Amino acid sequence: MKPVLVIYATREGHTRHIAEDVGATLGAHQHLCEVIDAARIPHRFLLEKYSAAIVSASLHLGKHETEMLKFVQQHLAELQQIPTLFLSVSLSEVTVEDSSASPEKRAEAQANVKRTIDDFLAETGWQPSHIAAVAGALMYSRYNFAIRFVMRLIARKTGAPVDTSRDYEFTDWSKLHELVEEFARNIPSHEEEVCLTPKRS
Repeated sequence: MKPVLVIYATREGHTRHIAEDVGATLGAHQHLCEVIDAARIPHRFLLEKYSAAIVSASLHLGKHETEMLKFVQQHLAELQQIPTLFLSVSLSEVTVEDSSASPEKRAEAQANVKRTIDDFLAETGWQPSHIAAVAGALMYSRYNFAIRFVMRLIARKTGAPVDTSRDYEFTDWSKLHELVEEFARNIPSHEEEVCLTPKRS
């Protein structure tokens, strides 16, 4: 049985956390899978060995990570031949899901989420089987001074926490599990729970 590819691109590590959680969800539903960092593609990587792909990429200054852009462009033909799920991880989605935010702010954030996803798909030419936006994280402790300053300004504008002494996760894990489970129902299952995750460097 072919495994499911779970590939991710991240800067501060939260999208890796998401990818590993996706892998665990697949394993719990008897699906073989491999979790791979798009910045560290294994030698002689072949996408044809996978039955499906879940692609997760965070946004950095309004753009999805460059390594994921390159991966999709290089493997576009193969991706179009298998079931795929694109997870776009952003802070804009945090505002979209924030019931306490004003309707205007939520609408503006929704437009930003759609624009960044549309830009990525236009630049790559990819047409995923399924697309979902995922609320990301504010990892103040992992930003350098300049990025921390910019992210604090963005947080203040969107109503997100501005206390830089700690990190904040906004991902709705239950929602993510349901999304992955729904996607997995259309993939042939394996009788064992196995998910291979490379050791972190």
